[in-house]
Amino acid sequence: MAVEIQRWWPVCESTMKSISLLSGYIFLVIAIVTGISSNGYLKITEGFSKLGPTLFCLANMVICIFCLSKAMTVIPVGFTYATYGAFSITAVTLFGIFKYNQTPNVFGTIGLALIILGVILLNTYGKVK
Repeated sequence: MAVEIQRWWPVCESTMKSISLLSGYIFLVIAIVTGISSNGYLKITEGFSKLGPTLFCLANMVICIFCLSKAMTVIPVGFTYATYGAFSITAVTLFGIFKYNQTPNVFGTIGLALIILGVILLNTYGKVK
């Protein structure tokens, strides 16, 4: 059994790393959407005491991390995580505003704007050596 795994591992490894840049960005978008849904609905789990919402959040977190790892095979780690983090933070904040009436103060709004600006700068002018 171990010999067969070793024989097929190089084939599987090359297949896993051969995704295109477009596929990487698709995985990143899926990670962002599932990250937003899992973080946005964490409050409904009431400290993971409700089974249905807890399973929903956990499943979305697993999908999110899987998609982030796939995106990082073709997109640099810093770019991937910064983009994921900025979109997730901003969207979950907007989710909190619309669903839970949690309005950020002026400093929170400035902070969100700086996060978005930072990611735009990173993705536009950031260079990877």
